[in-house]
Amino acid sequence: MFIKSFAAKIFAKHVVSKIEKWSKKPVETQQKVFESLLKEAKNTHFGKDHDFNNIKSTSDFAKKVPVRDYEELKPYVDRVVSGEADILWPGKPLYFAKTSGTTSGAKYIPITEDSMPHHVHAARNAILCYINETGNADFVDGKMIFLQGSPEMTEKNGIKLGRLSGIVAHYVPKYLQKNRMPSWETNCIDDWETKVEAIVEETKDKDMTVISGIPSWVQMYFERLRTKTGKDVGDLFKNFQLFIYGGVNYEPYRAKFESLIGRKVDSIELFPASEGFFAFQDKQDADGMLLLLNSGIFYEFIEAEHFFDENPKRLTIGDVKVGVNYVMIVSTDAGLWAYNVGDTVQFTSTAPYRVIVSGRIKHFISAFGEHVIGKEVEHALQEAIQQHGFSISEFTVAPQTSPEEGLPYHEWFIEFENEPNSIKDIANTIDKAMQQQNSYYFDLIEGKILRPLQITQLKKGSFTNYMKSQGKLGGQNKLPRLSNDRKIADNLLSLQD
Repeated sequence: MFIKSFAAKIFAKHVVSKIEKWSKKPVETQQKVFESLLKEAKNTHFGKDHDFNNIKSTSDFAKKVPVRDYEELKPYVDRVVSGEADILWPGKPLYFAKTSGTTSGAKYIPITEDSMPHHVHAARNAILCYINETGNADFVDGKMIFLQGSPEMTEKNGIKLGRLSGIVAHYVPKYLQKNRMPSWETNCIDDWETKVEAIVEETKDKDMTVISGIPSWVQMYFERLRTKTGKDVGDLFKNFQLFIYGGVNYEPYRAKFESLIGRKVDSIELFPASEGFFAFQDKQDADGMLLLLNSGIFYEFIEAEHFFDENPKRLTIGDVKVGVNYVMIVSTDAGLWAYNVGDTVQFTSTAPYRVIVSGRIKHFISAFGEHVIGKEVEHALQEAIQQHGFSISEFTVAPQTSPEEGLPYHEWFIEFENEPNSIKDIANTIDKAMQQQNSYYFDLIEGKILRPLQITQLKKGSFTNYMKSQGKLGGQNKLPRLSNDRKIADNLLSLQD
């Protein structure tokens, strides 16, 4: 059995009290993390190369340590991968979290003895905050499923290598082992579709109370469950109470989820990455996720519109403002220094500091200077869903710069769950919402540089087939919401034949 509800509530109260202490002193908390990181790493190769001994302030740090992405940090990472010690962080890492890269191919993100507990505790604390707020802890005695990558790992020069979700699977507490689904053997299945079928067989007659994963892949699991049993997920799992998700915005999927479940369930949003566990939803009625300022991560922020300037200003937590789009830069106790994670965030609150993920700095549309970001397209689609009452399986957006006739436009590729009443009306609603949010887009439409967006309806299974064709079906893989080129668009169109 899992810990009893009463014990869970007591522990939750204790953890929330600790969170409140550091969240009420954000600048002081971050300063302590900053100083601790520099002290620990001053004798590493990176610390010596960047004169950590003489860094006395965050402004010194910004002068001596340039912002880098993975490709720029790779010379140091390669030395760690080759087996050298004391390169980015004292000693050697416990693991490498392997992720898909861009120009560098596979990326190897170090996870150290110091950083690993933060990944585990953050996920736990998200649930404890929920318990403390709602008083609901009954679900702790039921079965819990975490749709994730395989926990099997290989070794590279004596250091274990795997996917982050698979690495974390090795840290499931003993008191959770009997409640955790699926079985180890099923979790190790590589082929995603085979794995989902096996999970359906294992869980269809269990008392599932908590389900976690990236929404698009959980949706596939729910669809297979309903096909297999003929029942709504909520009827099949009568005590299913909590959906935990991360990676993408849940809102475009919510209507479809509630249709598959047959009722509403509470949800918790997480912001995990191989580079660190950055934030989680600490309140059910608050907009945004609590930024974890006391978890071995020092944060800097650069305004997204100035990110590609020659020398953009780097802000610390006390300098940020609500509603501004920032590129998030992290320095961590895994040995990442002034590292560009690639995510853009917006603060929804500064007391405490809460964020939403607004997109990716490399995932945007600005073919005509419109600077459209992920948050804007997701919000516009959600307005249309609420107004017209449809549901979708997936979507993405790309510019059409060279149409056969007429002005260029943004092309929205949508896989509808059910046949919509009027695609034209949906497109008009989305376009109006885009113009209201983005003044650049509004000006381009008004100035007859762009025409209003067009929706291309895709047949069922198009996005699943696309992800399969890219070798990215399931696990932690996510489809970009928008692109500044036609690569994904052309691939999707080729699958319509």
